[in-house]
Amino acid sequence: MRIVQLLPELNEGGVERGVVELNREYVKNGIESFVISNGGKLEEIIKKDGGTHLKFDVCSKNIFSVFSRVSKLKKILKQLNPDILHVRSRVPAWLIYLANKSLNIKVVSTVHGFNSVGFYSSIMTKADYVICVSNSIKEYIQKNYNTPNDIITVIPRGVDLEVFNPLNIDEDFIKSFKNEFNLDDKFIVSSVGRVTQLKDYETFIKAIALIKQTNEKVVGLIVGGVRSDKQEYLNSLKLLIKQLDLEENIVFTGSQSNIASIYALSDVVVSSSKKPESFGRAVAEAIALNTPVVATNHGGVKDIIVEDKNGYFFEIGDEKELSQKVLKAQDLKFDGYNYIKENFSLENMLNMTLNVYKKVLSR
Repeated sequence: MRIVQLLPELNEGGVERGVVELNREYVKNGIESFVISNGGKLEEIIKKDGGTHLKFDVCSKNIFSVFSRVSKLKKILKQLNPDILHVRSRVPAWLIYLANKSLNIKVVSTVHGFNSVGFYSSIMTKADYVICVSNSIKEYIQKNYNTPNDIITVIPRGVDLEVFNPLNIDEDFIKSFKNEFNLDDKFIVSSVGRVTQLKDYETFIKAIALIKQTNEKVVGLIVGGVRSDKQEYLNSLKLLIKQLDLEENIVFTGSQSNIASIYALSDVVVSSSKKPESFGRAVAEAIALNTPVVATNHGGVKDIIVEDKNGYFFEIGDEKELSQKVLKAQDLKFDGYNYIKENFSLENMLNMTLNVYKKVLSR
């Protein structure tokens, strides 16, 4: 089987990580794997894992270059002659739709988010099969585009259980990380993700202030990078921290590569996003490491968290409820690794995706 995955770029993000992981697993299973994107820091990993990366502009929304790009893409597809084209974003999906008209290669799309409803987004449903990363996304797509049941399914994003395994945690990293940020003997509550308004770090910070009233050893870790256009937002968070007298209780760690160890050293992980997560891979990864999660009560995380078992939900922007649920969550004990292995593993994602390909090719 010869598979081509298409996405805008190969930098950081859940979509990108999923493509990289599937590329690796395809190669392991004897599948010829190609990835077409506009490039990025992860493209070398595609090559290193045995796949082929083709750098091509499937990223730009410039309508004036569409027809020249479609023509070039058509030539590439003729040379590759793939069995399946797997599109993961709207611009690549439109380019494939136009380039593939006379080629008639089978197309699978994966809907990764709650895209705005309209003609532009509808392209993700114009495939031979539509994969959604959560039940929330599937409901959203079927409600707005009436996609038939026989061409749509849910395949959750898979957690790499080699990386997110309690037995494989880097204890040396944890020791040095705790020393660097003065975390020994602290109650550690972490939130992982880029510093943006959508993550609602204001509510997270206010919840830490409330927790501090009963536990002065609480530390809120904000783990993620800050883009230059979000510097003003970061400054507003720092001002809030100063106003709440939390300079010793909130730590910005910046981007970190060893996320698994950070989940493992955390007592509780929080996802306070205002916008519903399409799946919530961070939630699944934390649970795999037996760390309880408190998340906003919407989106794909509702497929993952089992209340009173491995975490809790709270209402958007409610710092009081968040603080109460964090304190409650710290006492939860569970086998998160096997729960994720059974329901949200990378192996499950691979097998379910290959079954979709086989179903499409048999029609």
